[in-house]
Amino acid sequence: MNEQLDRPEAPSGAGLVLTHGASGSSRSPFLIALAGAFSARGVTVLRYDLPYRQASPTAPPRPEGGARDRDGLRTAVKTLRAMVPGPVFLGGQSYGGRQASMLAASEPALADALLLLCYPLHPPRRRTELRTAHLPELRTPALFAHGTRDPFGSLEEIEAARDLIPARTALFPIEGAAHDLYRAPRRAGPDVVGRIVEAFLAFVAEGSGEPNT
Repeated sequence: MNEQLDRPEAPSGAGLVLTHGASGSSRSPFLIALAGAFSARGVTVLRYDLPYRQASPTAPPRPEGGARDRDGLRTAVKTLRAMVPGPVFLGGQSYGGRQASMLAASEPALADALLLLCYPLHPPRRRTELRTAHLPELRTPALFAHGTRDPFGSLEEIEAARDLIPARTALFPIEGAAHDLYRAPRRAGPDVVGRIVEAFLAFVAEGSGEPNT
């Protein structure tokens, strides 16, 4: 299957499309745990395999395939909008978050907010190769959940990237975590997944002026 639907017992009306990193899939432990935590809070979650993953269970994404991956995300968001009556959010881990942000920058009305998990700001040890060209065009509110030891971007670099974005943004730092938030160390505190969910729901509620669901 290319997508997995997590339906809450008590729907809030909101929906979230979640997609994976370069080596992952919609069945990665992190996405499954995150979808379960969102579903427990009433959010309908569509976990989506990007087209490159649909084509191969192991091959990495290719630069020339980015547009196709964004086309797939667009279709996934539209599919979920037809299922839920409320806002639809778009979230992605690493590569998936980058593609989500690029898509939102070109289509600001597509999603109501973004959840960018361990955003790959640059390749490890190549800090000058920033992936920020689209950020000045991003007008969709975005929450970054990022580890303090992520080699793809320091917190200081993420803050500098946020300064480029005209939309409302926030940073949720995770102490001691590297690029894999699911394996955050003990000093990150208990229930990292649950805290990400709470931070994002508070972020979108703040923007809407409504109480947290």
